[in-house]
Parts: sequence; C-alpha cells; structure tokens
Amino acid sequence: FTVLIARISSHSDKLEIIMIFPVILCGGSGTRLWPLSRSSYPKQFVQFEKNRTLFKDTVNRAKKIKNSSEPIIICNDAHRFYAKANLLECDVDGTIIVEPVAKNTAPAIALGALFAEQLDADSVLVVMPSDHAILEEDRFAELLSEAIKLAEKDFLVTLGITPTHPATGFGYIETGTQLDNSGFTIKRFVEKPTLNKAEEMLQSGSYLWNSGIFVFKASAYLSELKKFEKEMYEACEQTWANRKIVNEFCFLDKLAFNTCPSNSIDYAVMERTQKGAVVPLPIKWNDLGAWSAFYDIGSKDKNNNVTKGDVLAVDTHNSYIHSTGRLVSTIGLDNIAVIETKDSVFVSPLSRVQETKNIVEQLKKENRSEAVLHPLVYRPWGSYEGLAHGDRFQVKRIIVQPGEQLSLQLHYHRAEHWIVVEGTAEVQIGDKKELLTENQSTFIPVGSVHRLWNPGKLPLVLIEVQSGSYLGEDDIVRLQDDYKRV
Repeated sequence: FTVLIARISSHSDKLEIIMIFPVILCGGSGTRLWPLSRSSYPKQFVQFEKNRTLFKDTVNRAKKIKNSSEPIIICNDAHRFYAKANLLECDVDGTIIVEPVAKNTAPAIALGALFAEQLDADSVLVVMPSDHAILEEDRFAELLSEAIKLAEKDFLVTLGITPTHPATGFGYIETGTQLDNSGFTIKRFVEKPTLNKAEEMLQSGSYLWNSGIFVFKASAYLSELKKFEKEMYEACEQTWANRKIVNEFCFLDKLAFNTCPSNSIDYAVMERTQKGAVVPLPIKWNDLGAWSAFYDIGSKDKNNNVTKGDVLAVDTHNSYIHSTGRLVSTIGLDNIAVIETKDSVFVSPLSRVQETKNIVEQLKKENRSEAVLHPLVYRPWGSYEGLAHGDRFQVKRIIVQPGEQLSLQLHYHRAEHWIVVEGTAEVQIGDKKELLTENQSTFIPVGSVHRLWNPGKLPLVLIEVQSGSYLGEDDIVRLQDDYKRV
C-alpha cells in the first residue's frame, strides 16, 4: 500500500496522468491440466517452462503497461503463498487480496476496484486472467493503449480475440457500431456455440472470441455494478470496509463476503451495460484450457510432436509429450498426450484431453491426494517437495527461506529425521536448541515439540525422512505460528 500511495503522490503535480492498476485474477483450479495442475496447485503457478509460470508471465506483462502501478492480485487463501513466491521471483511488490470464498469474477473485480478507487478516483483497471498465453506482447500492449483511451471516456471495454477457426470452447462477442479506429460497441455476447453456429459466426467477420480481459475506470465499473447488482455491490463494500492486513496480505471479512451473490462480470455487468465496448486483438492467444492447447501453441519437431523435458519419441507423430523429471519414451504413438509427474502419469488421445476432469472427479471420490496435492507445495516459509513414499515412510526436500521459520509444532503419529544439505538450521526440540550445518542431522521423536528456523542469509535446504503409522499433513498440531495459520 505504501508503494502505491508514494507513486500516486509523485504524480500529484501532473493531473493529466491517470493511474493504471493491473488486476490479476487467479482463482481457477485448472483440473483439465491434471496431473501438472492440482486443486491446491492450479495451472497459473505450474512451471511449464523452466523458471516460468503463466502467473509470472502475466505479472511481467503487467509491468510493461505505461503508468501502471504494482499489480493487484485476487486469489483464494490456499494459493496466496504461491502468488507471493511468484511475485518475489518477478521482483514485484504487488498487493494480494485474499478471498475467503470463491464468488466468481464480478465480486473479485469489485474488490480490486474498491482498492484502486481509494487511491485514485479516476484510476483505470486492466483486468487480466493469470492463466492465459499471449504470444505477441508488443501488439497486445499497443492495442491495450487503445482500450485505455476508451476507458478514460467511461466505456467498459473488453478485448476480443480475432477468431482463427470455428472454436466451440470459447464465448463470442458480436461487434456493433465502430467507435474509433480500434473499438466497437458491443451488440451482444454469445455463449459457447455449436460447430455449425461457430462456422457461421466466423464467416460473418463480425464476431470475436471473449478473452476475459477488461479495461475500465474503477468508478465506472462500481457504478454499473451498483446499478445492476446492488446486493453484490453492498456486500463487496462491506467486505472491503472490514478488511485486515496481516503479514502483507489483505484479508477480507468472511461473514460479509458470504452474503455476496456469486456471478461473472459478463452476466452481472457486461451483458447489461449500455457502456460496453470491445477492442479486437488480432494476435496469437490461448486460454490454455486443455493439453491440446499446449500442443497447438508449441513448437513442433519434424514429426509434428511437441515435447517438453526428457523425452525419447520413436515412430511417434502429432503428439504432446511432457516429462517433469523421468525419461518418457514412446513408440508408435499418433495424436496422443502423455504427461509425467513424480507421482502420476496421464495418457490420452489429444482429442479427449478435455475429459481429464473425469479422472480428477474419480480421484476425489476415492479421497486420493493426487487430486489435490502436487509433489511441490509452497508454504509461507518456503516450500517442500515429495521425493519418495511407501508403507510407514516418506521423504521430502524442504527449503526454508532466509529469516523464516516453521511453526512450533508436534506430531502424534510420526517421527522425523532432518539432514541439512545446504545452509544453516537452528532446531528446537523440547527445551533444547542446536545449530546444524551441511551434512549434520537430528532426530525428532513422536510427540516432541519442535521448530525449525533459518538464521542465515541463504536458503536452507534439508532432507526430511518421516516414519510412522500415519503420515498425513493433518497430523500437525501448531502451538505457535508466525503466519497466523490454524
């Protein structure tokens, strides 16, 4: 908040400058991209390329917007530490607003608008999903500037992708009267069409794909929301008024937000407003909703395959093969998707990858952890990654960031053995504390109160070996926690 206020103050003598607030929405679950994406580790935070995530790509895209502030991130509680870690890796000080429950895009954007409006009454929001791929970013920035000009005239602008084929998985926008060289009024929104209807719309030349990217003044959006969805507006206003700041996160009032109706911005505002406008985007764009989308945008080899990681493909054609670590080898495949993680392998015809959600639903029915947890899990103090597990044992790689510490805790069902690989660890077991360096270790018996702290200037890396009758993450009794977790 201090950074943003300082930026606003620095422009106090330049009244013509309107502040731009990027609002990044990252509430999606990404179940169609299992096994890389899980409900606790959605696709926007997954490393599809080394040191790159879709969320970080979106943050870096926002950094290029002229006169923009640090971004406003809207996410749920389970993902706030993923968002924070990604922001740190981008060297960005964003504001993270934590939704206590998911209420769809209209309330989420309202919360971002309330934040921006209190700092600059004329501020413009650029609302972007965190999980899309945009391959022509210079062209995107150019056309975004045109959308901002319309927003300054109180239009509620959406960006429409120029369609390249009769897609049935996207919503469409029919353009109306031309407003200037780049924008049009919105005649109507069209739900995901049948193939025949999509072909008709493509031939007409007057329809665009609905990208889910919006540009408007915070005040203009709130005014229209109040007009069409008064109950939603008032619930968001009350929720915002009761917010609390804890450890750099903005937490919202759960009781107030629970009363808020759930709806998308399209249904709540854009389909009802008379101020809607659309700017066409003739660029390469994809919402990356399934593995087939990654195949579509990927670089093809001589056999028309897209491969990621350690892959050996023999007599294989037109396929998407993704390895996160182990060698994946194939023979005689055609039009197949293969995705490998440390704990799961998914194989499907590319034409049926949309059905991945059926696998996730089955895993949830069987209460299997693979539906929820990814081998790599972020925590406020760092991260841990599952390396191996079996009957009565589990091995993890734990990274604790400098100056951070785990909660003071105990376990009723497991003992732990910690081996320091890199850095320095201060370990408390009962009333005793000891300092461990590389290649040193310690043992924590079942039921012992313990804590781990990184007192150094470099990340602490250690191997944890758990053994016992039950190894679930819910066997953690926190006695004291710096991060206010239960």
